[in-house]
Amino acid sequence: MNFIKFRSIIFAQIRHKHLTLNVKEGVGVIKFDSPGTRVNTLSKELMGEFNDIITKFNNSEEIKAGVIISGKPDNFIAGADIGMIAECKTQKAAQELCQSGQEMINKIAKSKKPIVAAIMGSCLGGGNELALACHYRIAVKEKSTLGQPEVMIGLLPAAGACVRLTKLIPFPKAMDMLLTGRSVTAQQAKKLRLVDLLVDPLGPGIKSPNDRTMEYLEEIAIKAAKDLVTQKTPQKRNLSLIEKLTNMGLKNAFLRKLIFNQMKDKVLKQTKGHYPAPLSVLEVVQTVIEHGDEAGFLAEAQAFGKMAMTSQCKSLIGLYNGQVACKKNLYGTPKHQIKNVGVIGSGLMGAGIAQVTLLKKVYNVTLKDVSTEALFKGWQQISKSLKTSVKKKKISEFEKDKMLSTLKSTVSYQDLKNSDIVIEAVFEDLNLKHRVLKDLEQIVPEHCIIATNTSALPIHKIASVSKRPDKVIGMHYFSPVDKMMLLEIITTDKTSKDTIASAINLGLKQGKIVITVRDGPGFYTTRILTASLMEMLKLLSEGVDPIRLDDVSKKFGYPLGAVSLTDEVGIDVASHITKDLREPLGVRFSGKDKLENMLEDLVNAGFLGRKSGKGIYIYEENRVSGSKRPLNQEALKIIAKYQTSPAKNISDDDIQWRMACRFINEAVLCLQENILKTPIEGDIGAVFGLGFPPFLGGPFHYVDAIGADTLVDRMKAYADIYGETFKPCQLLLDHASDTSKTFRKI
Repeated sequence: MNFIKFRSIIFAQIRHKHLTLNVKEGVGVIKFDSPGTRVNTLSKELMGEFNDIITKFNNSEEIKAGVIISGKPDNFIAGADIGMIAECKTQKAAQELCQSGQEMINKIAKSKKPIVAAIMGSCLGGGNELALACHYRIAVKEKSTLGQPEVMIGLLPAAGACVRLTKLIPFPKAMDMLLTGRSVTAQQAKKLRLVDLLVDPLGPGIKSPNDRTMEYLEEIAIKAAKDLVTQKTPQKRNLSLIEKLTNMGLKNAFLRKLIFNQMKDKVLKQTKGHYPAPLSVLEVVQTVIEHGDEAGFLAEAQAFGKMAMTSQCKSLIGLYNGQVACKKNLYGTPKHQIKNVGVIGSGLMGAGIAQVTLLKKVYNVTLKDVSTEALFKGWQQISKSLKTSVKKKKISEFEKDKMLSTLKSTVSYQDLKNSDIVIEAVFEDLNLKHRVLKDLEQIVPEHCIIATNTSALPIHKIASVSKRPDKVIGMHYFSPVDKMMLLEIITTDKTSKDTIASAINLGLKQGKIVITVRDGPGFYTTRILTASLMEMLKLLSEGVDPIRLDDVSKKFGYPLGAVSLTDEVGIDVASHITKDLREPLGVRFSGKDKLENMLEDLVNAGFLGRKSGKGIYIYEENRVSGSKRPLNQEALKIIAKYQTSPAKNISDDDIQWRMACRFINEAVLCLQENILKTPIEGDIGAVFGLGFPPFLGGPFHYVDAIGADTLVDRMKAYADIYGETFKPCQLLLDHASDTSKTFRKI
């Protein structure tokens, strides 16, 4: 055996824990495949392995070109290991981590051998930056997404995207991806020239289509790599006229300043200044344009280090970890697989629940209502929403038509006889829900779960007429169901673990972030929202202008003002809930200030909120875009009847703190009373269900950040003025007296 043949055999494969290097037809195929996990992430261990492999790759005379591919069918590389970032305790440590990532990925960009990225599945963050550094990119249609989501966790790209992306694709689209974190499909990436070649996924009829597609992708990538060897340099991209003009404008100091100022104004308008990461992206990209790539890499690393130490980043990483935790079913595998899903009620909520279930394409969905007219309205809502999904290229026209054709509509309970779970979404009336439950139990099989979609009615009261209460559970969806990510599952003492496991499993497959809470007045989300609502009503009674209340609550970080939110929820719903919570929860929800009478008078006057066209605001169909929504003067007259003299001059700071104190104290009380199992679920529920500012991380994270003693001091000061509604709960007092205690360790 001569030396050359011996060397080829030795070099046939290099295997590490996360990476392998195989030589095929003179092409070095580097495969990412971290063991024991669904996705590949750029951990320190993996980065060390890659540095070793890329060095061997570059030094090998046998290898003429390269392919980087994943061994996981649904994931190329998901990005950097979040835990690795969270471990950085100083700005310097985070900056050095960023620079090590840059160094690793720059070895790809600087390689004299052409390297092809073969993408199938999610290619995000550091994964997309690795692909950007390659000389050619191939992606599988309909199975791949590419993006830079770092701003969503309070960071900016750490390995060269600020330098490379704006040079590769049209500047406006590059900035949109960097500033918003929005990802693009493979087809969109091809149009942008982020991807050079698309590969069709193999169709049905193949035993393992994902495996075959991966094999095919690798074959195509090897061929592309070999072709690049003969071309020496990739084909130059032709720029459109708009791109040429944009690039010319960026080279002009005056126009460049104008462009970046406009982008900054837009960012500040959207973020209200609460999120520094997008502004940091703008500064780094401007540095790249004005001072070149090397200065850009340094600016990127310095900015990354700075952002990693911000409170916003820590809060958003905490939420990310919370989402991961809430996407796990801790109750095990259900005994019965859910195939047939029934939904009773084809109104806004019922139709929404049916739609998100249909989208998963694995369930038979039957929608039941009392009349064909009601069913048709529900069908129209679902059809309209699916058409929007087609326009946004989330689903195809064929998929939309197939979903609508498989949706069964009925006015008969008999058509639910084969259901594995039935979710009722009828009106919030206990007697009505009792009738529905009793009628269902006469039809459905023994194993069938009966779930009730309610925002406040106690589940144990609904289940009190059931012959099998172990199969009854609460599933509180949020409106609009197809957009709101949270599902709050409510259990009673009689709900079986298997029922809980099945409900969670369905919620996760519907694409929801699931929290599980114990039954109680208002459960968790409704209870804490109502506490804040009661304080908002008190502020109105003290003469605070509704528009000011909205503006101040939005400045705190809420996406919608407190008064506008009440109109959206429905003043009739708010009135109903406050009455339900008044007796079981005592003074915090009592009618001491006759606030529930104010709501009742508004309801009696027909001012129900947006749904009736009038609430505290007037909702005009032909309102000019951008104009302020007018206040309902008749509603203001009703509010004025209950006006009290303000206890003191109310500042914006007081408005924010009073509503926040009530909200947070009630959240901690829910943990104290075991309504909540974990603070993580409390934070996730508040942010994704109620719009609590994400940059604050949720009520429990926020208490840890500012210190429980700070909140308690505020509450005691307000209690001296406003009474027992501001009495801090015992668990909050415990944390205030012992500063070593934390709700969440981020």
